[in-house]
Amino acid sequence: MSLIFRPLFEKQSSTYTYLLADSKTKEAIIIDAVDETQQRDIGLIEELGLDLKYIVETHVHADHITSSCPLKQKFKNAKIVLGEANPVACADILIKDAERLAFGDYELIAMTTPGHTDGCMSFVIDDKVFTGDALLIRSCGRCDFQGGSAEKLYDSIKKIFTLPKETLVYPAHDYGGRTVSSIWEEKTFNEMIGNNVDKAEFVRRVNAMNLSLPAKIHVAVPANQVCGAKIVADD
Repeated sequence: MSLIFRPLFEKQSSTYTYLLADSKTKEAIIIDAVDETQQRDIGLIEELGLDLKYIVETHVHADHITSSCPLKQKFKNAKIVLGEANPVACADILIKDAERLAFGDYELIAMTTPGHTDGCMSFVIDDKVFTGDALLIRSCGRCDFQGGSAEKLYDSIKKIFTLPKETLVYPAHDYGGRTVSSIWEEKTFNEMIGNNVDKAEFVRRVNAMNLSLPAKIHVAVPANQVCGAKIVADD
């Protein structure tokens, strides 16, 4: 028995999609799938002969449109999963902290990590954590829209930091070409919260980011609040 694990990249939004499957039963999970790369993802799932069981979103994204609904249309038995705090009606499962998604002999464990948005979730499996936009490699998510809170994000990252130091960190985005980090690396070197930065200083740093809004926010957020269903309707 072994875990099939495929990190996949969408270059326009620098988004990572993660495909995981039990090599024995072929049951699979996909995390943060992107509309622009849905044909690539469908092709890989079919090529590997996988049975897609769950389509997981770490949060309602603002910089790309999800392919959750198109994937569900293709793989009829798959269920769309979002955190319980997300204001969406399209999810089949609104998952709570510490709940588990079983696929084959594996389990993906949900971890509430609000702050970037109020509905953000991270997911843990074995020695891997998928952190969405909460904890990025050497950085963290912004907190200036969709119910964001730097104070909440600090607590969420500290929660992620309770995982074993060798746990591998796989974020939803990286803008520098880095594919993976570790809890030890981020606790030590993260520019926003590493080396025991306190909450007040973290909040100051996050609030000083002064970033422009994502180019697709006015299209992406409404589309993602219906799990990308608009994409299906427009085809």
